[in-house]
Amino acid sequence: MQRTGAQLRVLQRLPQGGTGFATLCREWSAGRQTLVIGAAALLLFALAWEAVADLALVDPLFISSPSRIAVVAWQSLGDRDFWRDVKVSSSEFLSGYAAAILVGVPLGLATGWYRRLNYLLGPSIDMLNAVPRVTFLPIIVVWFGIGIWSKFAVVFLGAVIPIIISTQSGVRTNEARFLAVARSFGATPLKLFTSIILPGTVPFIFTGLKFGAGRALLGVVVGELYASIAGVGHMIAEAGNSFQTDTLFFGVLLFTGTGLAITIGLDRVEKHFDRWRPEGGGRR
Repeated sequence: MQRTGAQLRVLQRLPQGGTGFATLCREWSAGRQTLVIGAAALLLFALAWEAVADLALVDPLFISSPSRIAVVAWQSLGDRDFWRDVKVSSSEFLSGYAAAILVGVPLGLATGWYRRLNYLLGPSIDMLNAVPRVTFLPIIVVWFGIGIWSKFAVVFLGAVIPIIISTQSGVRTNEARFLAVARSFGATPLKLFTSIILPGTVPFIFTGLKFGAGRALLGVVVGELYASIAGVGHMIAEAGNSFQTDTLFFGVLLFTGTGLAITIGLDRVEKHFDRWRPEGGGRR
């Protein structure tokens, strides 16, 4: 009887003897403990929040409640203005974040690999990292106006620096013994880079992408709060000015959920590169 590849992989994981099924069940359970515990904690927090609002322990004007936020979310699904705001914010985030990845990852690899290039660009990168990018917003608005390009610039500046620095650190922390062995076998610089440096830098790249995504979302919010006539950040600003606490919390949770979804997605993608990395070149 022939077995499929999936069946063979499962059988390989089973130990010899009669306890294989129980062991597999324990592994399955342990792998989902984080999800179960996290979901339970969020549920308890939501129930406590709802109770505080229902019992009027705090004025609902200041804290709203999960049920009221859910009503606003349901009503927003049929609101054209809401979907226009989502479209505007999404375009600002995706364009700025994508540009930050296209610039940040190659530049981080290059400055980490080529010492003289780092001497040239390192001070500028450190300066931009030390200065909050939000402080550039007024001059960016003067240069680009209040349209999408000013938000694109803020998102790009917010995301690109963490990506560069994290990628650069990954290149520098590769195992020297791997490089020494590869050079002793006559490996070319290109071979060293593609077979050792780049695979070993993957965890750092994804760390930078996660930090960059958070800074990019922050750029969207700040840009739309400061100078915008549309977008989810603008919706939050208007809700705050008119004391629409339910809508305000809905907007905040929308950005929070987006950030969590991006982080989870990047974690899933990163797992596909685990076998590519050299042994010993994982997280430190």
